[in-house]
Amino acid sequence: MSETLGDILAAAAGGRFPPMDGGTTVVAQPSPRDAGVLAFTAHSVIFLDEDEGWIRATLARTDADPLGASMNPGFLAALMARTGRSMNCVDLLTCAPALPGEPPIALTEIEDREHPRVARAWKFRDEVRVWAADGGVLVLGRGVAGRWEAAVELDESARGQRLGVQLALAARHLVPEPVLWAQQSPGNARSVRTFQAAGFRPMGSEALLLAH
Repeated sequence: MSETLGDILAAAAGGRFPPMDGGTTVVAQPSPRDAGVLAFTAHSVIFLDEDEGWIRATLARTDADPLGASMNPGFLAALMARTGRSMNCVDLLTCAPALPGEPPIALTEIEDREHPRVARAWKFRDEVRVWAADGGVLVLGRGVAGRWEAAVELDESARGQRLGVQLALAARHLVPEPVLWAQQSPGNARSVRTFQAAGFRPMGSEALLLAH
């Protein structure tokens, strides 16, 4: 049976990463919504329903170190031109194991589907649940390849009080499966530090191609 992106992510979460051979694995998109590139240490995974020969030829022509070619702006631009998709940025992909018991912070679930933060989350995830705390919001939902993903947003007035760490920890208590994933923009050092303080460890980089 062919390996899927879900198989690769599950193995990585368990500490079994693709071989550090400088190679590239091309797999099918897990859904019409989810397409992109995932780079582990010295191995990349491209999940895209496009001709594999074209993908590999375009990657080989990319003017970059082969180990970083899959995340080179020129290659990503070629993928966007080919597919008509767009992207926001290259994210740091992190994950953490679920935790037992209740969250360490009081939360109120937002069940209104019309709430702006809830409505936005449904554009990128399935089975979305959103909780509010005093000064912040926590989002859980199924994202790429059905993995459970967390996102945290803070009011400016709540920054510097470790609320972000508490919300990220709360997500680990609330996730219904053994592993939780989260993405952070590498330039957002505050967010990176927040999730690492909550026990999330770096797995690789990820560029998602967004369908219009």
